Amino acid sequence: MKPDWDALGDIYEDSKTVLIGDVDCTAAGKPLCEKYGVRGYPTIKYFNPPDEDGEEYKGGRSLDDLKKFAEKELGPGCSVDTMENCSAEQKKELETYIAMPAEHRTSMLEALKKELADAEATHEALLKELQASYKASMEKVEQLKEASAPKIKLLKAASPLPKPGVTKDEVQ
Repeated sequence: MKPDWDALGDIYEDSKTVLIGDVDCTAAGKPLCEKYGVRGYPTIKYFNPPDEDGEEYKGGRSLDDLKKFAEKELGPGCSVDTMENCSAEQKKELETYIAMPAEHRTSMLEALKKELADAEATHEALLKELQASYKASMEKVEQLKEASAPKIKLLKAASPLPKPGVTKDEVQ
């Protein structure tokens, strides 16, 4: 994926509206990755003003897929300052939010962010619980294998080997 990502960066190198970059989340970029919730690698996030939180890209990873996405989705998005970039549906919904008092918009945004953060925390807790259950189950299986191996070996050894010319059914 890295060569295709770098090629996409080369395509948009001189763009005034699109910036393609990357961050090493294992080094100096770790705080930035934590700030934006990057946990798995490689993760592609994109930001269209005025969105400061970004969204995770879920599309294909080939240069062709990335180019199509960039051409269609990147650049100034739909906002109060760029209504020309809004679809009719987006304009209608945006106008509803514009008509709201700023405090109400802020309250709605914070409530949605909290709901999302709570859901992510619940998901992380469930994941840890599942991982712990899996580990405990795996350890139990390994202990059982280890404990039963000598008995299994002796049980198999208790059956005589077939004599040359004797069929499998005749041994029992």
